[in-house]
This record gives sequence, structure tokens and C-alpha cells, in this order.
Amino acid sequence: METNPKIPDDELLEALNEEGEPILAHPELAPDISIKNEFLRKSLHLCSLSIPIIYYFIQRKVALEILIPLLVMSVFIDVGRHYIPGLKKVVNKAFYKILRPHERTNTRILLSGATYVLISATLCVLIFPKLITITAFAILIISDASSAIFGKMWGRYPFLDKSREGTIAFVLTAWLVVLVVPKAEGLWIEYVIGGIAAVVGAIVEAASVRLRTDDNLSIPISVGVVMWGFYYLLLKIDPAQYHSLWTALMNFD
Repeated sequence: METNPKIPDDELLEALNEEGEPILAHPELAPDISIKNEFLRKSLHLCSLSIPIIYYFIQRKVALEILIPLLVMSVFIDVGRHYIPGLKKVVNKAFYKILRPHERTNTRILLSGATYVLISATLCVLIFPKLITITAFAILIISDASSAIFGKMWGRYPFLDKSREGTIAFVLTAWLVVLVVPKAEGLWIEYVIGGIAAVVGAIVEAASVRLRTDDNLSIPISVGVVMWGFYYLLLKIDPAQYHSLWTALMNFD
């Protein structure tokens, strides 16, 4: 298949017709976004850190009442831009520079990273205990951004589908997150559990292409499953010692 010429990323936004559609026949074949636009994308991504912060102060029911309408709106925009010319024009002019190539495609409907963030936030709130959701989602927002920036700027050695440097940045920033997020009882084992889950999240992020999953969804789900699994394992290994920890985890609200 003949591919499109390498058009500089900053020129892609200008290559729009009057309806706001990219002139490129296959925008998904365009090069990935530039480092400048990666910074912009991750700056917007960091705004999602408000989700775990706000969730700490509100109940699950209230969080879902906020997240679900936002998710419905985001899905509507993602799907609607393929069928509503006016909406497509607005979205392209506002966000085209920071959309990844697969998000720009006109040939099939694919959800944007923002929608996957809202899907993962909603699922985490529904599935996991509150403290696990806060930890997993904070790791997604901070460590995924760190991995992308470090990988683009200094990545030289490949690791799975990403770079070794980006994965190291993910792990280190995720460990920092584990150090500062709230804990059920503040036991040392909770930091170990968070640290192990952070490494798993980094591996899942690095393998996101071969896993064919959006890392905005796979990272918090994998971190949450690992953390909850280890807490449950502790309860089964030594119920007398860790029953209070399990109770504190499950009842934190």
C-alpha cells in the first residue's frame, strides 16, 4: 500500500478543508505527534489527575453521577464526529494536532484517549475499593505521561513496544505515587503491594501495542487487579494479622 508523505506534524492541522476534514486520505498513516504536541497532550492528560483527587473526598455514588454523563458525552463526540460535519470540523480544529494517528482515522470509528480515560475511571470506581482506584488512576495519569515524554525525548533502547527509558520513567514515577497516595493502615506491606503493581502497570504499558489495548484502560485495570489480588492473598495467608487491613481497605469511603 502506498503511504502518505511525511508531512510535519505542525502542518497537519493546516491541511484541513473548509469542512474541517484532513486533506490526507489516510490520516492514521501520518507520523506520530511531535514532542511539542506530546507535551500539550500530556498537559491535558494531567488534568485528569483531578479525578482521583476529587474521588478521595466524595462517595462512589457521587463519583459515578459525575463520570457517567461525562463518559456518555465523550463517546457521543467520538462517534458523532464521524457523522456530523459541524462536530467533525470543531473537533479537528481544536484537537487535531494532539490526536494520535489512529485517532485521526476517517475509515473506522475509534475512541480517543480521553474517552478511554473516562471509561477506565468509571470501571475502576465501579470495580475496585476506593484506595485502589485512587492509586491505580494516579499511576495512569502521572506515570503514563512521564513514560511518553521520557520515551520521546531520550528513548534509545527498545523494550517490548516502547522504550526502556520510558518504562524506567514509568516505574520510578509510579513508585513516587505509591509513596504519597493514602493507605488503608499505612503498613509497610501496602507500599510493597503498590510497588509491585506499579511494575506490572509499566510492563502492560510497554506491551500495549501487542496486547492491542489502549493503555489508558489497561494500566489502571492491571494495577488495580494486582493490588486487590495481593490484599486478598494476604487475608487468606494470615487472616488474624491482615483482617483489619482488609476491612480498612474495603470500608474506606
